[in-house]
Amino acid sequence: MSGLPGARTCPGPGEASDLKSPLGAKFREPLTETRFQQLFGDAEQEPELLAEPRWSRLWRRRASACSGPGAWRLLLARLPPLRWLPHYRWRAWLLGDAVAGLTVGIVHVPQGEQPQQQPGRGPSSRGLRVGTGPGNRKRSMAFALLTSVPPVFGLYTSFFPVLIYTLLGTGRHLSTGTFAVLSLMTGSAVERLVPEPLSGNLSGIEREQLDAQRVGAAAAVAFGSGALMLGMFALQLGVLATFLSEPVVKALTSGAALHVLVSQLPSLLGVPLPRQIGCFALFKTLAAVLTALPSSSPAELTISALSLALLVPVKELNVRFRDRLPTPIPGEIAMVLLASVLCFTSSLDTRYNVQIVGLLPGGFPQPLLPSLAELPRILADSLPMALVTFAVSASLASIYADKYSYTIDSNQELLAHGVSNLVSSLFSCFPNSATLATTSLLVDAGGNTQLAGLFSCMVVLSVLLWLGPLFYYLPKAVLACINISSMRQMFFQMRELPQLWRISRVDFAVWTVTWVAVVTLSVDLGLAVGVVFSMMTVVCRTQRVQCLALGLAEGTELYRPLRESHKLLQVPGLCILSYPAPLYFGTRGQFRRVLEWHLGLGEGSKEAPKTGGPPDAAAEPVRVVVLDCGGVTFADAAGAREVVQLAIRCQDAGIHLLLAQCNASVLGTLTQAGLLDRVTPEQLFVSVQDAAAHALERLELSGPKTCTVWV
Repeated sequence: MSGLPGARTCPGPGEASDLKSPLGAKFREPLTETRFQQLFGDAEQEPELLAEPRWSRLWRRRASACSGPGAWRLLLARLPPLRWLPHYRWRAWLLGDAVAGLTVGIVHVPQGEQPQQQPGRGPSSRGLRVGTGPGNRKRSMAFALLTSVPPVFGLYTSFFPVLIYTLLGTGRHLSTGTFAVLSLMTGSAVERLVPEPLSGNLSGIEREQLDAQRVGAAAAVAFGSGALMLGMFALQLGVLATFLSEPVVKALTSGAALHVLVSQLPSLLGVPLPRQIGCFALFKTLAAVLTALPSSSPAELTISALSLALLVPVKELNVRFRDRLPTPIPGEIAMVLLASVLCFTSSLDTRYNVQIVGLLPGGFPQPLLPSLAELPRILADSLPMALVTFAVSASLASIYADKYSYTIDSNQELLAHGVSNLVSSLFSCFPNSATLATTSLLVDAGGNTQLAGLFSCMVVLSVLLWLGPLFYYLPKAVLACINISSMRQMFFQMRELPQLWRISRVDFAVWTVTWVAVVTLSVDLGLAVGVVFSMMTVVCRTQRVQCLALGLAEGTELYRPLRESHKLLQVPGLCILSYPAPLYFGTRGQFRRVLEWHLGLGEGSKEAPKTGGPPDAAAEPVRVVVLDCGGVTFADAAGAREVVQLAIRCQDAGIHLLLAQCNASVLGTLTQAGLLDRVTPEQLFVSVQDAAAHALERLELSGPKTCTVWV
């Protein structure tokens, strides 16, 4: 053994610590798992901790929460403003939050327009007149109408959820409210639950009754999705956010941004179009827009072009000079004021049928519990909406949390959005979530914390109570341009694709598949496809893992794959294998084949899988095998039984099996599967170096009985 570096003999147990290698390292005897626990483990307390039932640990946590400090920690966790408000930087952040909140609030306003009245010149002494011409039809394009309910309820949905999320949410840059994709999903459910009569000719009273039924159905869907998210919070299912990998998140938000962009095209071009739902709805909408393009309004096209010509440069200036500006330039607010004044002075609404916000109703609806009889019928619709709400919100929150270096609590997000949908449904609101456009707008406008949500609520509240007439002449094309220009950050994520291709082809495939599914199918189906495909890539990668044969780097105690260098030492009769993958039912077959091939056991030795360090047929038969389990993160019952079967076959073939670096979870599973009935505790080692040193002793390459390793 004197010719093999990395292992040495020692004259006696008492002198082992005095020996040193040329590099100054000390030597010790190899440590088995049992010996390590005797020297360094806590054999009395650890088994009790592991044996404690889960319900007992949860009970202890509940009991500790009842104490004074525990109750305060719980309050801090459930009301995030108590954590960040004491550290709020008033001079640096207040102006940005105010400008961002006001801007987002103004964008929320048109979602509550009243389409039943056609203006003559406005809510002034010039009077109002009821109209049925093209202008009236164009005024039916708000997000609320995507849900097939009167658009006034969009304004309520832009107030209550925003206020609740400000108090409960952990996403500092997240803006909630009406989301176009979620509105489309809600509208599909509402039209299925409360279909339009076949006659189509409804009196005023019949139309009001139909609208009331549809409002109740939309509120019931919001109530159901909120209840489901609260149930997910109670079960602590925020961990589901971990299945939203970064490629899935960015592809989902980019694809959803394209849906939002296409949904804004009718308002941008001034063409009245019916809503498209279901798979391929985006392409159907694009086809309809192209077909109706000749009938688009030249005035609204001009307004859109001028708005984009102003907004895009302002946003680029804000991005380029972000460090020099005390607060971003409020281009959106300036655009809203300028467009409203221009529309009023030039009579664009009456002369050119420009689509404007119109008369906004005042006050709040009376609280009303949605009909619980509808819940069984809307459950199938509420579940995908709850999942989409959580996925989109968690995705957006994580993107900006990573960008601005803070963390979000996925379980608290479930609570925030669950309470938001549940409580707002009592005020006849439809399902809501984080929104791509207003979130991007809030960040671009200089928002820093959830306090921006309060300023947004103040705008909506002021419009509901007093300021509605001021937004009467605001062209909706301007708002469409604001939404589109605010989505550019979501589209800019596509610039990362070349780098993603270089880093990981698998992640690139996940991004592409998710994006294509979201764009071609729908957001909810695309999300499901992306998550399933992402998980399949993980399973496939575990199926293709390489079992590596290790060799000793000369002059060191390090073992590395033989394929990395031809200078690594390989001891005749000793095989050291590393299996860097979970050992479960999906990998047990491959594990059996590669081990049989390396060890020359059974039919598996005839196959030639792609593994590192193929054995030489003329080499000495394997007498000792060391299995490095450091890469086995977990093992299930099937995988554990496969290891037991391997031990039996090695024992029958006269091969001494040693296991190294098994973590506590894997070792516990193997023990429960009966591994210690086939191997002794002296065959379980804490490291590959310890196992290899013991193997060298067993191969009788050294004279003394005690073998030592470097430390």
